[in-house]
Amino acid sequence: MARVLKVATVVAAASYVGGLFPRLQAAAPEIRALSTLPSPPRVARAVWSLGRLNHVAIAVPDLEKARGFYRDVLGAQVSETVPLPDHGVSVVFVNLGNTKMELLHPLGDDSPIAGFLQKNKAGGMHHVCIEVDDLKAAVADLREKKVRSLSEEAQLGAHGKPVIFLHPKDCGGVLVELEQA
Repeated sequence: MARVLKVATVVAAASYVGGLFPRLQAAAPEIRALSTLPSPPRVARAVWSLGRLNHVAIAVPDLEKARGFYRDVLGAQVSETVPLPDHGVSVVFVNLGNTKMELLHPLGDDSPIAGFLQKNKAGGMHHVCIEVDDLKAAVADLREKKVRSLSEEAQLGAHGKPVIFLHPKDCGGVLVELEQA
């Protein structure tokens, strides 16, 4: 209704101006009662949803040095070093209150973190981990959407919960870990 009034006001003003200045007459804009644009498609509600950011993982060439930096310089609460042989890493958890950081260091030469550190000598962000309320549904849905995972099945992650990694080429260049909330 407000749009119709606005258009009517514009048309009236144009007529008035045209009466004073005949050369400035312009065609009145067309008024449409209903839009002819198609309605947007309805998207089915997902059977899973994203939760909170669980952690950001940082690959580090010297785990004790990095642990000391976050504990002694920044004053963060840090865990002891936790070896995770099934994942080929040693981990230190840095508690940030609203989320965590995982400091990752290779546990053996065939560790995926060893390869990352060969390309990035100073270390750097390795992945982000986001919680999901239904990991199996999320994986099935993402596979339908052609998002690849790095493994066929979820594995137990560093927090003792099922996790799966999504291929960075399908996630804007970021390695994304999904964790069951």
